[in-house]
Formats: sequence, C-alpha cells, structure tokens
Amino acid sequence: MRKSTTFLAAILLAAAAGSALAQAWPTRPVRILVGFPAGQATDVLARIAAQRMSDATGQQFFVENRPGASGNIAFEMAARAAPDGYTLLMASSGTAAINPSLYAKLPFDITRDFAPVILMADIPQLLVVNPGLPVRNVRELIDYAKVRPGRIDYASGGSGLTNHLIMEMFKSATGLRLVHIPYRGGPPALTDLIAGQVSLMFETTVGALPHVRAGKLRALAISRAKRSSGAPDVPTVAESGVPGFDAAAWISMMAPAATPREIILRVNGEINKSLTTAEMRERLTGMGADPIGGTPEEFGAFHKAELAKWAKVVKDSGAKVD
Repeated sequence: MRKSTTFLAAILLAAAAGSALAQAWPTRPVRILVGFPAGQATDVLARIAAQRMSDATGQQFFVENRPGASGNIAFEMAARAAPDGYTLLMASSGTAAINPSLYAKLPFDITRDFAPVILMADIPQLLVVNPGLPVRNVRELIDYAKVRPGRIDYASGGSGLTNHLIMEMFKSATGLRLVHIPYRGGPPALTDLIAGQVSLMFETTVGALPHVRAGKLRALAISRAKRSSGAPDVPTVAESGVPGFDAAAWISMMAPAATPREIILRVNGEINKSLTTAEMRERLTGMGADPIGGTPEEFGAFHKAELAKWAKVVKDSGAKVD
C-alpha cells in the first residue's frame, strides 16, 4: 500500500511540475524559425501564430526568416536548437514531407529531430500565368505548350518544394515538356512571373490570389479536387481536363525533439483556440487557406501519411536534388 501511495504521489508531483512549467513559460522571447522569405505563405501564417502567442502569454514571439535550400536551413537550425521551448519551427509540406525523399542526404532526420505541434492550414495552389501568355484555361495551356516543347519556363519557390512537385505531377499527367526555373522562395518567383521573365507556376492561394485580384496574374485552375472558398470562380485542374488531379500544400508548426510536452500542448491549445474564432477563419479563408487544427498526435499521423504519399510522387517524377 505504501508503494502504491508513493507511486501515485510521484505521478501527481510530476503532473504538477509539468503544469507549473507550462504556466511559467515563456520568461523571455521565443523565436519562430521560417525557412522562406517574408511574404511567403509559411511566413504569413508564422506571423499570425506569433501574434496569437504574444497576446496569449504576454511575452514576445518573433519570426526569424532563414530562407534557402528549400527550407532546409531553418530545419537544420531547429534540429540543433535547445529543446527548451524558446525555438519553434514553421514547417511546410515541401520541407517536412517532400525533402526527405528528394534529397540524398539532409542535415537532420525529419522523424527523429522534431516533435509535431499542430497542423495549421491546408493551402491549395493556383496555376497562374503571366497575362501576356495567350491562354485562358488549362486546355489552351496544354495545346499551347505541346507545340512548344522545352520552350516554356515555369517557376517554383525552390527545387523540391510543393509547387515544384505539383508542377511535376501536372507535367506527368499532361505530357508537357516545361523548363523549371527554381527561386529562393515564392515572392521572388512571383515577381519574375509578373514581370514576364517566366511564364507560369503553381503558387499557394495565399501568395498568388492578391496578384490575381489585382490583374497582374491570370489564374487558370486550382490544384485541389474541389474548388476553394477563397477563389470559388477558379475551376479545378481535374475539372479542366486532367481527371484525378489533386494536390495541395500545408503549413504546420513543429518544435525540436524533446521539447517539454507541456509547452507543446500549451502552444497547440492557444493556436487551436485562434483557429476556431470567426475572425481567424475569415482571415485564412480570405487568403485561400483552409484552417485545420487538432492535436499533436493527429498532426503526427497526418505527417507520416504525407511522407509516404510524397515519396511516391518523387519516385514517379524522377526528381532529385543533390
């Protein structure tokens, strides 16, 4: 009986200590690493999360942009950071689900070095073209590009990112020969697309919709199997003559492995609360993003499935990055 009482007391003491840790944290500023430039979809959601956490805790949460290597630089920094709750990481589908299959060697292990925090949003991608390209729908694009094999450039935010692989899926499904021009993030790629330096690209609704609404780009289709609430007039790729086409980016938050669970649960809880408010849902859907939320475990299971899904896409496309 004494042993049972002692064991129960130890459990209660540990639980109390964990609760106290979560309540005391943070006592200094917390950085949120982003592997892409300011203005890219991952950065936009990072700043939303930072503001929410700052308001909830009374402590500063700030975004630190470390673009380059398709997001791998920020991931490596997070993997090496102390797991004390003062470094968080915004993770996109490209870096977290595609890169592990795309790169022969990475300076981190995606399943060993990171803990899931929350899946924040699902973000469809728009197939957008420079208005000077004489096409107004997917069928016209296919016809135009087929008689110009290897002469039409498409941009991406970087080799191996989701918009690169989605275009590879599109090329495979349509038999088109397009030339890939990788950039260091979505914003500079969009800048060159608007300027006519490249002809087309897939880009997140978050990044592309403002330019479409301003008339600087033309949207041909959306990558998801169903239309987006943020762009209901834009048809899907599938209904535009490429049946079965369905792909999207997603954005989440992770933390260095061994970050105290109590801290992870507190961040998860605060962001979940934010995602359920009408203001936040309207803000995200207005950008073309669908808010998700859920537990760390649900995100972990989703991430595992995404790793398997994109591994097949990478293998089928033959895409490789050294």
